[in-house]
Amino acid sequence: MHSLDHQVLFTLQQWVEQELTSWLCTIVATHGSSPRPVGSVMACNRKGQVTGSLSGGCVEEDLIQRLLNSDITDFPSIVEYGVSAEENARLGLPCGGKLTVMIEKLDRSALPILQSINQTLNNRECIERTTELESGAISLRPAQRFAALEMSEKRCIQVYGPRYNLLLVGAGQIAECLAQMASMMDYRVIVTDPREDKLKEFQSHIKNESIDCECVGGMPDDVARQYANDPFSIVITLTHDPRIDDMALMEALTLQNYYVGALGSVRTTNQRLKRLAQLDLSPKQINRLHAPVGLSIGSKTAPEIAVSILAQLTQIRRTSESNTNEEPTS
Repeated sequence: MHSLDHQVLFTLQQWVEQELTSWLCTIVATHGSSPRPVGSVMACNRKGQVTGSLSGGCVEEDLIQRLLNSDITDFPSIVEYGVSAEENARLGLPCGGKLTVMIEKLDRSALPILQSINQTLNNRECIERTTELESGAISLRPAQRFAALEMSEKRCIQVYGPRYNLLLVGAGQIAECLAQMASMMDYRVIVTDPREDKLKEFQSHIKNESIDCECVGGMPDDVARQYANDPFSIVITLTHDPRIDDMALMEALTLQNYYVGALGSVRTTNQRLKRLAQLDLSPKQINRLHAPVGLSIGSKTAPEIAVSILAQLTQIRRTSESNTNEEPTS
């Protein structure tokens, strides 16, 4: 789940607490090109305040006006955009694009539902919400993993999950490039390094560059245990110093995280695997390691390496999200 969507649900909860009639709008299907994926959400209230996005453009404006003008009276309601070339041109949707949006009207009776969803996300856990399309009744149940939205004639089932943590071990140029790119892709980026001078220099540099990431001192194994011990966390070591990288890896590979990767050549990786085998890690745990980290695209420079790493993460996430029965686990 994107942090923007989580912010939508949190803001929606605040509006409902203030007894502002509000609407939750969810993309339940797309056809052709789509600015945002299925499951993306937007909300607005009777004052015309808006949070979130469905298309980043005129779809929102048209939908909000229809809601405020009471053009949509049945809830939950299904609205389609892009049903004709003329409408695509008017709304600025990509060529051939079509969005199907479910609209729900929420009042104070929905407050316990919203509170439960947001508390679960704050706990970095998943929760499944089912909306009955005929009655509008909403039910919740815990979910073990993310699943793609399911839409039928009778109900909509959506799993909400937390934002992904990206823990980078090693405060250097590659970490800087990764932090800049990953934050744009909605990762929460955390950089750690036990070398205080390196971390201090890195903090100063990212502040000057306005790069959005958190810097955490301490030993790598302790930081990994604190920030990367759930199925929505990623650990990547970048220092080239086995005393630092191995310490992080020997802990990270035993945790309940999503992905563990290590920078280095094939030769360096083979040496690392031998060392890890001597640290009481099981073959299953060692086999979780993605090394050399990233897709093999011939990357050499720091930005190229960052691209290869984020491309691999994107590939793995999209593959697992397209098949809910194959979500990677530890």
